Amino acid sequence: MTTKSALIDTITMIISDLPKDLPAQQRYQRLLTGLHKVFPFDAAAVLKLEGQFLRPLAMIGLSDDVLGRRFAINEHPRFQQALQSRSPLHFEANSDLPDPYDGLVENIDHQLDVHDCMGISLYIDNEPWGLLTLDAMEAGSFDKIDIDELSTFTRLTEASVKAAERIKVMGAQAKHHKLVSQTLVAETPSEIIGRSESMLKLKNELNIVAQSELTVLVTGDTGVGKELVARQVHMLSPRNQGPLIYVNCAALPENIAESELFGHVKGAFSGAVSSRAGKFEIADGGTLFLDEIGELPISIQPKLLRALQSGEIQRVGSDRNIQANVRIVAATNRDLENEVAENRFRSDLFHRLSVYPIWVPPLKERGHDILLLSGYLLEMNQKRLGVQGLRLTPDAKQTLMNYTWPGNVRELEHMLSRSALKAISEQGRDQRCISINSTHLDIKLNGETVKAQNTEKSPLSMTNTTAPSDDALYFTAKGCLKTALDEFQRSFIEAVLERHKGNQASAARELGVNRSNFYRLIKRLSVS
Repeated sequence: MTTKSALIDTITMIISDLPKDLPAQQRYQRLLTGLHKVFPFDAAAVLKLEGQFLRPLAMIGLSDDVLGRRFAINEHPRFQQALQSRSPLHFEANSDLPDPYDGLVENIDHQLDVHDCMGISLYIDNEPWGLLTLDAMEAGSFDKIDIDELSTFTRLTEASVKAAERIKVMGAQAKHHKLVSQTLVAETPSEIIGRSESMLKLKNELNIVAQSELTVLVTGDTGVGKELVARQVHMLSPRNQGPLIYVNCAALPENIAESELFGHVKGAFSGAVSSRAGKFEIADGGTLFLDEIGELPISIQPKLLRALQSGEIQRVGSDRNIQANVRIVAATNRDLENEVAENRFRSDLFHRLSVYPIWVPPLKERGHDILLLSGYLLEMNQKRLGVQGLRLTPDAKQTLMNYTWPGNVRELEHMLSRSALKAISEQGRDQRCISINSTHLDIKLNGETVKAQNTEKSPLSMTNTTAPSDDALYFTAKGCLKTALDEFQRSFIEAVLERHKGNQASAARELGVNRSNFYRLIKRLSVS
């Protein structure tokens, strides 16, 4: 008979283990050790249900190789009956059902001619999780078991399982959240500014498609704000509590593109010193934004298509399928139909991506929105530049409205940033309100350039013979050398990007810089 103190000590030990961050196998082993002090068995095991198999996680009194076995349920009627019963199932010594542990109990002669068996199903949140099995060498050992005590320990076993599962899930979530935090689209304001007819139509389209799970293809000229549209689709969707993960397809070297998207296992290729999740896994439950999809290497396109069709991916070097619950938003400034015709883009992938196409209008078609955007961008610049106020003079507003904006919103943003710096340099940071006039804008109208004149500035001419204009780039000759070099590189790159309408791949080719290195450079310099 079980002593009351042994019963209390065992219950106390199991309960005290519940909140501890213990490895699952150690938790279950301690549980079985505690049960052994209370119930008269010679062998016991905790088995987890995995599909049509039961996998042992911990055991006492059984052969060591049991932990390496996988018991097919349809081959073991005792396990099958025990799983189907919500009450402990006792198989007496004279049962004619084959015993899964025949020859596996650690006794002198490894024979199991006479013994008692008990199978106890374990349920977590009303779903079958697995089994607790008890075996005794002496017939009738379980006849006098206190059912209330057994019920108590069954509930404690289920609580231990639930604690182990919760800790496992929390660990996986913590790892996933760390990956997400490293690759999330920057938390920047996502409001789409504009009241023009074309922008109202765009907003209406976003409200319609965001609530669905349809794949969205955002098209439009470089610099129109396609990333902002993708962010808006995510924020308006039921997935807005999940991650929004950004992938710049133009910055993916062909040799690592598959690994970046789908992940890899340790040893999959030279340099794969550890396993790594890809962007699809990281975006699970959220949205994956594939920017510049037209630049994706043709060799990777079939694998992307397969992932979109099946919702399953495989890490490089693995044959295991992983489910990825991801909503795709892709963006491009290329004419993908023309790319398909030129055999540079797969037609089946194009049709898979363009389930719901959204076109973003260029800035020159947004009318008075130019001034609304200018106000929004100047307000942001006030905080960034540490001044009290920035305003546009009437002539500056008229100049902005008359310009055709080949670089779209990105060009407007860069121009206003440069113009603000010039106006601050002339008028001083202490001014309550700094005025930006047309001479600060450096905009060429009717073949003539309106350019700020400032005796404190010296020109640094662009040596590239295909410079965006004949104008020099101007910088204030103040500050440390590193800051000045960074400022020069930033302005130089912005000018080249404007000429190439924001196409980073084209700009990198002109500058003679490796595409991935160029992407890292513009990220370091905060070139938008």
